[in-house]
Amino acid sequence: MIKRLIVTVLGLVLLIGLLAGVKGMQISALIAAGKQMHPPPTTVASATVEAAEWSDSLSAIGTLEAGQGVVITAEASGRVAKLLFTGGEQVTAGDVLVEQDSSTEVSRLEQAKSSLSLAKSNYKRVSRLYDSKVLSRADFDAAKSEQSMAQAQQDEIQIAIDRKQIVAPFSGRLGLSMVDVGQEISAGVGIVSLQAVDPMLVNFSIPQQALARVSSGLSVAVTADADPGKLYNGLINAIDTEVDNVSRTVMVQATLESPSEGTPEWGLLPGMYVNVVVQLPENNSVLTVPATSVSFATYGDSVFVLEEGDAGGLVARQQFVQLGERRGDFVAVSQGLEAGQRVVSEGVFKLRNGANVVLNEKGKIEPSLSPKPDNT
Repeated sequence: MIKRLIVTVLGLVLLIGLLAGVKGMQISALIAAGKQMHPPPTTVASATVEAAEWSDSLSAIGTLEAGQGVVITAEASGRVAKLLFTGGEQVTAGDVLVEQDSSTEVSRLEQAKSSLSLAKSNYKRVSRLYDSKVLSRADFDAAKSEQSMAQAQQDEIQIAIDRKQIVAPFSGRLGLSMVDVGQEISAGVGIVSLQAVDPMLVNFSIPQQALARVSSGLSVAVTADADPGKLYNGLINAIDTEVDNVSRTVMVQATLESPSEGTPEWGLLPGMYVNVVVQLPENNSVLTVPATSVSFATYGDSVFVLEEGDAGGLVARQQFVQLGERRGDFVAVSQGLEAGQRVVSEGVFKLRNGANVVLNEKGKIEPSLSPKPDNT
């Protein structure tokens, strides 16, 4: 009985050992097969890390100012008799904009002309008598003085009449009217804004640390949110002679180039804020990659470098980098890459470190330093 029990137990142990050995062989085979299996390669496009010379620049926020701008005011008190403009039109220097009521002055002018005529006749008569030794020198001087006083009085009244004709001091574009016909206005009251926006000026501040790098004649590029897609070029024409003791910045002024003849009038107005980029004379040597190559993350920016895999084919290796300035479709890399390396330029979001990839360069987007969006 005991002998049979022992044989049965040994048989069960052998059976269990056999089953365990078979299962172990199956698991080993599955593990080996798993090691041989790889996910399908990801299709990407590539770009080469290139060395470039980028001109150094300085960015600032500026405010536009007309080359000439003024609010035209009344020189004398009086009632508005005529408004010879509607607002918004182009005028030429000397054009009459407003006529104030001058009926009183005109009446006084006629009286002054009559007094002057009488004074001239009296002066001629006294002169003949003085030449004939009939009248004294005192009578002659008195007559001459009366004529001069009458002439001065007439001129004064004429000037008062002329001052009531308000004219454009220079050519430019008018703003909106601030007065109406029949309105009584005093000297110094604003009538209309006149702006000559050709040329246009832009004023902006730079930090005092950059003062040594900025000089008159440097190029500036200006863009405005109010006129998207347009780039305006200009030159620095003046730098302030003192530093603001609060902000420690220096005011700089540049003159923008006028639009080319035959093109529509530019969409800039005095008072607009604009973005200003000053092109500094120094050049920087940089390594550039397309911005689409960079995986931006809070823990660090990275790119995927293409390398030959151990089993052949291409492998994407994640490389953390330090980025610099961005221009157009490119971004400068200050650390982490070398010139000539190939990086993934399209399809970065699909990759993981060590992923197998295949290249498909057909139809990829070519980056540019001055991209122009296609709105069609």
